[in-house]
Amino acid sequence: MLPILAAALILVLPAILLAAAVKDATSFTIPNWMSLILLAVFPLAGLAVGLPPQVLLAHAGAGAAALVLGLALFAFRLLGGGDAKLFAAVALWMGWEAAAPFLVGTLLAGGALSVGLILLRAPLLRPYVLSGPAWFVRLAEPKEAVPYGLAIAAGALLAFPESSFMAAVAL
Repeated sequence: MLPILAAALILVLPAILLAAAVKDATSFTIPNWMSLILLAVFPLAGLAVGLPPQVLLAHAGAGAAALVLGLALFAFRLLGGGDAKLFAAVALWMGWEAAAPFLVGTLLAGGALSVGLILLRAPLLRPYVLSGPAWFVRLAEPKEAVPYGLAIAAGALLAFPESSFMAAVAL
């Protein structure tokens, strides 16, 4: 397949991740279309870089496992629905070889994000935050949720070099 087409298809993942992170930070939502694009482009990107069918199926298994985990976290109200769907769609791209770096990166980024939000939401900073844009004021609301899409995006971007996609491109 044309290397330019393969590169363009692979770049869909980081582009969607960045868009999802911005959308989640500014609105506390991740639209379904973002996860659906990742789902739809995955097999095309896999074929474009020459991944064998058994590797694509293994990636599907990683995505399915992540969906089960995400839905469990959603059921316990530890993760939003958009976050759970994005997590599963990204795990599909990561596969088993990048699952651990993705999970660890996401957890570490989520911890850093939580600490940052605790500091941002502290009474000492509230007067300064209130003069910012509306999305930032909402982000700093003490009772507001954590836009975990940012952590998912950070974990994915850190782990993507370990995926079979990047291994196939490096050959």
